[in-house]
Amino acid sequence: MTLLDDLAGPDPDAPAPADSGGRDTEAAAPVEPVSGAAVSGAADPVDPWSPVVGQSQAVAALAAAAVSPVHAYLLVGPPGSGKRAAAAAFAGELLVAADGRAGADPARAARHRRLAARDEHPDVFVLSPAGTSLRREEEVSQLVVEASRTPVEGSRKVLVVDRFHAATPAAAAALLKPVEEPPGSVVWVLLAEQVLPEHVTIASRCARVDFGPVPDAEIARVLASEGLAAADRAPLVAAAAAGNLHRARVLAADERVAFRREAWWTVPDRLDGTGAAVALAVAELRAMIDEAAAALTERHGAETAALDQREEHFGVRGSGRSAIEAQHRREHRQFRTDEIRFGLATLTARYRDEITSEPHDPAADRRAVRAIDRLRATAESLIRSPNEALALQALLLDLPSLGAHVHPH
Repeated sequence: MTLLDDLAGPDPDAPAPADSGGRDTEAAAPVEPVSGAAVSGAADPVDPWSPVVGQSQAVAALAAAAVSPVHAYLLVGPPGSGKRAAAAAFAGELLVAADGRAGADPARAARHRRLAARDEHPDVFVLSPAGTSLRREEEVSQLVVEASRTPVEGSRKVLVVDRFHAATPAAAAALLKPVEEPPGSVVWVLLAEQVLPEHVTIASRCARVDFGPVPDAEIARVLASEGLAAADRAPLVAAAAAGNLHRARVLAADERVAFRREAWWTVPDRLDGTGAAVALAVAELRAMIDEAAAALTERHGAETAALDQREEHFGVRGSGRSAIEAQHRREHRQFRTDEIRFGLATLTARYRDEITSEPHDPAADRRAVRAIDRLRATAESLIRSPNEALALQALLLDLPSLGAHVHPH
């Protein structure tokens, strides 16, 4: 049972729930000046949950849980759905609830929330894997040590583990006991895109809160309100973002979004059942992603140049080069993964259009349904960081052509 189920109460007509399984590398939205009294119980003029867009059920569940929390929570949802922003807001509310003086001191409560939102609170520890995996030796050992330490300021400590879905089996096993039996002062908050089979045991020890993709209408509203996209262009950017608010903010400044969407949309027209056509299409798609990543590469270059200057003046010790380089690699991988997800979502929409088009061809509809299933499986596999070129080639070899004069698969 999820935390949402606990709040709503039992539903006698509901089917039995299936057992399935950082703010993700997600940017938080600007805080909006609305009343936060209903959430915090303090006279704070700012709603700490405002950066979490389009997730009213998840926010309600976490806000209620902060008053009397259990030992561990698992926030599950796709990239850009607001898990990371929600974890930061939840951490702030947990600290406010544990501070006996915060209820009568709005400034004290606001400080907890502000520092938690910035990942600067001494009683909030956030771990985001430096590489593609959360590993036992490098990172889980650090978490175990942090869990054993007493809080610095108050009676509660919050440990946030971003991208828990990237945990190796050994890392997940090493985390099981600390999560299952933490000190009374510790609350764990794990963030995952999905619960993999090797993580089911640790997931069962947590209260689960689910996040869905942010609705396109909500993304378009945010882009327009923040001045990132004109009202007439915001829906296009929102659709391209596929429920990922962080990516929508990136795409808002990208004038070639429509061009890339058209390139993915026309891929089925180019398939002819041959490996040569697939190889050419994959090469062109990857080159297009390289071009789209140029702005990110330029920003990384500027940050590296600034780091070089700092080291020249102040020395290498303590410069943080390894952390910055790891962040650059992570951002680059995430950008490419997001671009491929965008392409897969575009292809899915293309095959869905084929199913709904007239006149209906039952055989073609069945091929389109199989194509959508194959696209979904590829999207789910991205969580394991497969070889990009091989994954795309295998996918396109399996997809039916929508071009003329081509024998269907």
